[in-house]
Amino acid sequence: MGSTPVEYMIEASSGAHFSGFHIDGIQAPATASVDENVHKQPFIIGVAGGAASGKTTVCDMIIEQLHDQRVVLVNQDSFYHSLTPEELTRVHEYNFDHPDAFDNDKLLLAVEMLKHGKSVDIPKYDFRTYKNSISRKVNPSDVIILEGILIFHDPRVRGLMNMKIFVDTDADVRLARRIRRDTGEKGRDIGMVLDQYSKFVKPAFDDFILPTKKYADIIIPRGGDNHVAIDLIVQHIRTKLGQHDLCKIYSNLYVIHSTFQIRGMHTLIRDAQTTKHDFVFYADRLIRLVVEHGLGHLPFTEKQVVTPTGSVYTGVDFCKRLCGVSVIRSGESMENALRACCKGIKIGKILIHREGDNGQQLIYEKLPQDISDRHVLLLDPILGTGNSAVQAISLLLKKGVPEGNIIFLNLISAPQGVHVVCKRFPRIKIVTSEIETGLNQEFRVLPGMGEFGDRYFGTDDE
Repeated sequence: MGSTPVEYMIEASSGAHFSGFHIDGIQAPATASVDENVHKQPFIIGVAGGAASGKTTVCDMIIEQLHDQRVVLVNQDSFYHSLTPEELTRVHEYNFDHPDAFDNDKLLLAVEMLKHGKSVDIPKYDFRTYKNSISRKVNPSDVIILEGILIFHDPRVRGLMNMKIFVDTDADVRLARRIRRDTGEKGRDIGMVLDQYSKFVKPAFDDFILPTKKYADIIIPRGGDNHVAIDLIVQHIRTKLGQHDLCKIYSNLYVIHSTFQIRGMHTLIRDAQTTKHDFVFYADRLIRLVVEHGLGHLPFTEKQVVTPTGSVYTGVDFCKRLCGVSVIRSGESMENALRACCKGIKIGKILIHREGDNGQQLIYEKLPQDISDRHVLLLDPILGTGNSAVQAISLLLKKGVPEGNIIFLNLISAPQGVHVVCKRFPRIKIVTSEIETGLNQEFRVLPGMGEFGDRYFGTDDE
């Protein structure tokens, strides 16, 4: 590395750092194959429930607690169909609680635009004229909250959500709130309110709204009065916002928390001028961190021990049915770290011939005979297209290893490879130290670190 001290490079790395992110207006270099759909994904929350259940209160409380994030609220009520002249003549017979009352195509288009970082005009429905009136401009945000009685009804809209909340409030409470609201705010006669409730509101709730409760990730009893539930939801959202965008899409993807030390080590092993000795040293340190993090996802059992002071300590016992499998040859660089963490661990090997992008061919495999009874740590430092990973995981499944027993460990992962592996094998876990920008036209990871095996084992052409 010339005359630049290693310690200085680690300290210098504490400046601005990005890998496929926008930071203060600076953008990482784009490549032809970067997946734009996963760039700066907002966290989309759906809030459903019956009329007057407290949905708006829940949304307001979430927005208030997320005061340091950009949050936008999109109401399903904004997307009612404008009534035709014929429908206006008998407006009191029109069912505003029926799924057909909403223009979900327009709602879907608006959310898709916001999701892809584009501003959108959200209509404002006028309940005096029963038509869409002046629009409001909504800008892209970190969090998008979709609120409405039937926001879970359309599977297309529901599929965009990262979190689905159903506000579950007693029917008598909802009716009392509705009577107060409609008679006080809208000046309606109580008889008219009760007639509309019995004719439209209650049947629609039973037939269309309540059945969507099954799609909810979280059910909040008592609505806005449930402060504990709101606090937990906000805490979860903050955790997700701190993750890479792909982690919001795939719950089985884990990126270890980045620190200046980790960034410094990445800076060194990515530098083309780094010597083999320093590359191996800092790659080993990163590999050890990934392995330790991966081991944390193994099942544990509670265990009590007596300490030298005679006290009882309640801890956990390690998973004993474990083995490693390295994808030759780069994966062999991760074996020492695994052995250092798990004394006497069995390690199998898989050799896959890579020929272009789609020409995988299994050349060699040597695996423990009882591998189907073990949890498996699959070792390969680079996840690129994901094709080799699919080949290796498919072999493990063929050998009887349950998909949920496989943890795939690597140093860097391209978004394309994450998509391929997570979609094909949703129950395996991927643990990595950094998500890359993407792949170039030769399927090389960018910004990457070169041919890992050559740099680690010193077999470069140079």
